[in-house]
Amino acid sequence: MLGRTRCTHTHHDLVVAMQDDQQAVAEANERFYLAFESLDIGRMESVWAKDAEIQCGHPGWRILRGWGPVMESWRRIFQNTPSMKFTLTDVKIEVRGALAWVTLYENLTSSMQGQEYSAAILTTNIFQKSSEGWRMILHHGSSVSQPPDQDDSSTVH
Repeated sequence: MLGRTRCTHTHHDLVVAMQDDQQAVAEANERFYLAFESLDIGRMESVWAKDAEIQCGHPGWRILRGWGPVMESWRRIFQNTPSMKFTLTDVKIEVRGALAWVTLYENLTSSMQGQEYSAAILTTNIFQKSSEGWRMILHHGSSVSQPPDQDDSSTVH
């Protein structure tokens, strides 16, 4: 059997590894929304990749690229928002190697200048796996005119 190597990974091992990554991405996505709701810039910074060219597209804003502009946008949002609450629906996670993306609807309730505000936002979050775990490299949200249908896969914070 010289020159031959036997693969020690079974199909089961690969499925378990994929499920572990899927769960880890779900947790990273959850940390992002908990940081968002906390309105705490330190918590928000901790969910983003520091060594990647990160990007962010808030609804109604131009695309932001790089650590400085992205984090400044979160500071501005947090300074002007007394409270924010998300209900996530239609959450779908895809993992491909060291990259993963999550598509979902953010059903947002917030208050600004004493007014209650609700919005449905179609969102894509992209995460990259590093030695620190899964970190966000892109967040993009677009307002949708009609709220999505509620389904069984909703997550409430």
